[in-house]
Amino acid sequence: MKYFEEKVHAGEWDEVEKYLSGFTKVDDNRYSMKIFFEIRKQKYLEALDRHDRAKAVDILVKDLKVFSTFNEELYKEITQLLTLENFRENEQLSKYGDTKSARSIMLIELKKLIEANPLFREKLVFPTLKASRLRTLINQSLNWQHQLCKNPRPNPDIKTLFTDHTCAPPNGARASPVSVPLAAVPKAGATYPPLTAHTPFQPPPAGPSLAGWMANAAATSSVPSAVVAASSLPVPANQAVQILKRPTIADYQSAESEQLMKRLRPSGHGVDEATYPSPIPQPSWSVEDLPRTVVCTLPQGSSVTSMDFHPSRHTLLLVGSANGEITLWEVGLRERLFSKPFKIWDTQACSPQFQNSVVKDSSMSINRVTWNPDGDLIGVAFTKHLIHLHAYQQPNETRQVLEIDAHSGGVNDIAFSRPNKQLCVVTCGDDKLIKVWDMQGQKLFSFEGHEAPVYSICPHHKESIQFIFSTSLDGKIKAWLYDNVGSRVDYDAPGKWCTTMLYSADGTRLFSCGTSKEGDSYLVEWNESEGSIKRTYSGFRKKASGVVQFDTAQNHILAAGEDNQIKFWDVDNTNMLSYTEADGGLPSLPRLRFNKEGNLLAVTTMDNGFKILANADGLRSLRTFGTTRPFEAFRVPYEVSSMKVSGAPVVAGISPNIGRMDHIDRNSPANPTPIMNGGDSASRSIDIKPRISEEKPDKAKPWELMEVINPQQCRVATMPETPDQPSKVVRLLYTNSGVGLLALGSNAVQRLWKWSRNDQNPSGKATASVVPHHWQPNSGLVMTNDPADTNPEEAVPCIALSKNDSYVMSACGGKVSLFNMMTFKVMTTFMPPPPASTFLAFHPQDNNIIAIGMEDSTIHIYNVRVDEVKTRLTGHQKRITGLAFSNNQHILVSSGADAQLCVWATDSWEKKKTVAIQMPAGKTPSGDTWVQFNSDWSRLLVVHETQLAIYDASKMERIYQWIPQDTLSASISHASYSRNSQLVFAAFTNGNIGIFDVENLRLRCRIAPPAYMSSAAINSNPSVYPLVVAAHPQEANQFAVGLSDGSVKVVEPLESEGKWGTTPPTENGVPNGRTSTSSATSNPAADQTQR
Repeated sequence: MKYFEEKVHAGEWDEVEKYLSGFTKVDDNRYSMKIFFEIRKQKYLEALDRHDRAKAVDILVKDLKVFSTFNEELYKEITQLLTLENFRENEQLSKYGDTKSARSIMLIELKKLIEANPLFREKLVFPTLKASRLRTLINQSLNWQHQLCKNPRPNPDIKTLFTDHTCAPPNGARASPVSVPLAAVPKAGATYPPLTAHTPFQPPPAGPSLAGWMANAAATSSVPSAVVAASSLPVPANQAVQILKRPTIADYQSAESEQLMKRLRPSGHGVDEATYPSPIPQPSWSVEDLPRTVVCTLPQGSSVTSMDFHPSRHTLLLVGSANGEITLWEVGLRERLFSKPFKIWDTQACSPQFQNSVVKDSSMSINRVTWNPDGDLIGVAFTKHLIHLHAYQQPNETRQVLEIDAHSGGVNDIAFSRPNKQLCVVTCGDDKLIKVWDMQGQKLFSFEGHEAPVYSICPHHKESIQFIFSTSLDGKIKAWLYDNVGSRVDYDAPGKWCTTMLYSADGTRLFSCGTSKEGDSYLVEWNESEGSIKRTYSGFRKKASGVVQFDTAQNHILAAGEDNQIKFWDVDNTNMLSYTEADGGLPSLPRLRFNKEGNLLAVTTMDNGFKILANADGLRSLRTFGTTRPFEAFRVPYEVSSMKVSGAPVVAGISPNIGRMDHIDRNSPANPTPIMNGGDSASRSIDIKPRISEEKPDKAKPWELMEVINPQQCRVATMPETPDQPSKVVRLLYTNSGVGLLALGSNAVQRLWKWSRNDQNPSGKATASVVPHHWQPNSGLVMTNDPADTNPEEAVPCIALSKNDSYVMSACGGKVSLFNMMTFKVMTTFMPPPPASTFLAFHPQDNNIIAIGMEDSTIHIYNVRVDEVKTRLTGHQKRITGLAFSNNQHILVSSGADAQLCVWATDSWEKKKTVAIQMPAGKTPSGDTWVQFNSDWSRLLVVHETQLAIYDASKMERIYQWIPQDTLSASISHASYSRNSQLVFAAFTNGNIGIFDVENLRLRCRIAPPAYMSSAAINSNPSVYPLVVAAHPQEANQFAVGLSDGSVKVVEPLESEGKWGTTPPTENGVPNGRTSTSSATSNPAADQTQR
């Protein structure tokens, strides 16, 4: 890259293209096309800037003409620049600076494109070489000399480095020179350990040993004799064997030796004696590089069975579930991009055996989800017969590609490979077979040889040799070439049961992790060339009731899930390096997956979800989403749209999202307007007009506040009425799985609505497109709280839901009741008044610990298991109105009717800080205050009837404030963060709903009462308005409101819109000059802080 950068800065364009051509050509893929286009465009602009019209015309005709096939309109626009005296007169190029800065800007984008281009993978960094190259050469020389000895000794004498070594005959006589052909290989009895910096010389065993993973095709599988590999190339069998039988090299020195290379014996003449110390390797990373900080917890709704991060978009996580559903998450936005429930695409094409099994039991789970290397195909292996292949197009579109009835029984694993540079799918199953399929669904190979169901597969390649490792439930490891000869290896895995094999990211080291039937777990590194275990990692403490899962990252980290923890190892050290409990909530054997950069780690939870853990680099990459609009984030660093042009290959446009006019999106040669909100990409027409970057607002079309006035402008679902309809909805919650809505009424009755999975709603999640049903158990029980001694309408309600949706805790002036959400039975009651409970919050790490805000201004830390108040916190002057835990800051923030915020340390329950909320002029510090942390606990939303405010959670200093004004001048009744914490939904006592960007609390959308309420409700006396707002746990733009007439509404934007308006631009510190849209301020000093 350094040489490339130098040539770009120097403007040596011919050399730049010549150098690039050694790696890629213009039409190799969409990335390469964009790279060459940007270079030639810059070359063209520089010629115009020099007023060298002849050169510019030459570049236009010879270099840029090739791109006109894909975007004729753009080519015409570039041509028209010739007619301008200064091409900066073109509005899109008005910000073009001088040549030097333009080259620098372009180079930044070129580097992004090169890094994203699969053809440059593993070619950008020069390989690290050990500091012992001389020692390596000496070892190779000595091994070769020893190999030529007529009577090789187990422990050879090395007399000197200046003459060739020869082992003396047994009788002491000199051995005569032996001529051996160069292609010779060691005899079966003479084996040599691999060349490594820390392995002592090993004498050969007495009898035949496993000299390598792969046996000669002619050898018996029970006694493998040569080394591993599989060739996808037409290599003759004997030639492949010679490649695989390369002798390994003995290391004649080790770090453990007291005297290295000191094998000198006295002889008849003087000899030179030398010592070659081995350098001590210094690790280039630290424990701080481990992703151990919990960023967020995301609910999947069904048990997570498999996960895989996108190979190049490192925050995209593919998740497979026990209910057969695949989901793609953008973890940077905490947003679900799509969910695909299981569905048989073509029943008639499936085997009768499969059809019969589905009739008997229609349940379907996922064993494995995986991406192909380019990240545009998704493979799914199911527990019955089938695999599915989906084509993926960013940001959230998929297309069915292949459905294969692949195996009899379950398909236990699926992977992609490239034998003969042809993309294939490899599967294994309960029928003891491994199969290889092409992209048309044709079976290329079927490997037989396992005597038990095949549990996992690991395709890999060494140089040009392609092969597959497989493991079966009887603990056997086999290896296969892409031929019909049979397995080359029959070896026992540690534990002799379920084992998974993985290579390090650079493909040089092989690891396996498995569990025995007795529950013993084994994590090992293999000596590939010997077929033996190189090291066994320690740290497993408990007998496992299932199979331990593991993953590897950054070529130096191993991680495994065991004992409700994630444990980490340095690959070069057998002792456990560190562990994390990820703030609790992990199952005994959590599943885990690193992203390709190793800075994010996804870990499954007990309550049908998963957590995202990050290191410092991962946190930085995720924070970039905090300053990016929810949809725009998907366009960084590039955007892909499928495009087919008659007579031309299928290409796709990449649009680096940059805010500089000389590199705007419209300058891409293959950039069709993106098509959103569903539809078949194959039937779409291509809009060749380039898309103008939304980062720069169009001055001819100023930004406008989105106003939703009537029901046709949004989607609204009204929850069905119930016999126990209350006069008011005072508290409202979505279930964590996103399939239900729970409302607490002023009559102390809780109602639950659930959405069903059907053709209209295949995901089964809450949606405004389908009306749910009021759910009750068969017993007909109703969740009714213990009544207050006073009028229940005057009581302060409170409610909290457990993370797994199993229990709900609530109170309405009386005792706190704990209900079972499946049976509606009261499990227990506690905390009888006085004082009455006014707010409830589960401890994020222990559902048995509850923080209870009280009417008398105290906070009780209550342990349900032992029915005991552990701690009583005092600090407020009036009743508690809000409580919020922060996972990573280990604090509890409380708010009260006294307009005070208190910060408590959860490890000691000591008060750390008190902050007085600054009231607007003329307002008294009274009324309820609510608090809520954002999804990464870095910001705190504070809601009072007089204002919205966002605080820095670490300092408890106010960052932004918004005060009601204009059409939203009424008091705020309630507000909530959206699921991804990019929006704030706020309800007002005049019936309006405002939707704000979290950055500067700028208003982006107003929803008027007629849009979601009936005319009867609007005209009623007293007027109806929303008392409470709840955000959907997975859909960032969906929310629900509970109204003062007892009804509940779910509101979403139109499918054609997809979101609530656009981010208001800022000009001169004011959002688009519209002071009426926001009075956002940033004045931390205005808040009074007390210690």
